[in-house]
Amino acid sequence: MKFFNYKRVPYAEIRAFSVHILTASGSFLAFLGVVAAAEHRFVDMFWWLGLALLVDGIDGPIARKVRVKEVLPNWSGDTLDNVIDYVTYVLLPAFALYQSGMIGEPWSFVAAGAIVVSSAIYYADMGMKTDEYFFSGFPVVWNMVVFTLFVIQASEVTASVVVFVSVVLTFLPINFLHPVRVQRLRPLNLGVFLIWSALGVYALLLHFATPAWVVTGFVVTGIYLYVIGFVLQIFPSLGQK
Repeated sequence: MKFFNYKRVPYAEIRAFSVHILTASGSFLAFLGVVAAAEHRFVDMFWWLGLALLVDGIDGPIARKVRVKEVLPNWSGDTLDNVIDYVTYVLLPAFALYQSGMIGEPWSFVAAGAIVVSSAIYYADMGMKTDEYFFSGFPVVWNMVVFTLFVIQASEVTASVVVFVSVVLTFLPINFLHPVRVQRLRPLNLGVFLIWSALGVYALLLHFATPAWVVTGFVVTGIYLYVIGFVLQIFPSLGQK
């Protein structure tokens, strides 16, 4: 008995469903990251996380190219994407923070709990994006925040302040940048983001034995990405064409 007759499945549907499989593969990459973090192999964990983010970056354009929503209307790519994003942007970084004991006991546990709970609430916010595609409130990009704390080898005080301030900002109407979708200062924002990413990759290659100039550049570009949305919110004419 044949349970599946591939001849009856149009090529467009196979192609569209393969995009969902690509998106879902991010969950397996996240699982590999969890295994690495559990074994305190944090460099390996961030490599797996980086691959997951690469998948997250390419699946959307591919999905639009092959018209996934039109071809497979009963399968929600948005829901799948949100599940993967929560695991890779929130759950895995929070687990890494807890496993590292960066903030000490019991505060690493408390911080991880605050991250996962506040982020879950944020994902339920239907107004998380502004008309200009800024995020309203800290956009739970804990992968970037926790990665930064590892790169700079943050002290307990620094890590605590960054984490708990970001948790509070999750619920405040302060704009945060989406480096791709926000049009104002887009070339500059993308350039800064690429520099931040390149410095981060270099730090990983060095296993976080990072030179001072890399740390400085990483921190400066990271602060820019963290605050530029609020700056553009205060000065609405800045960057307007």
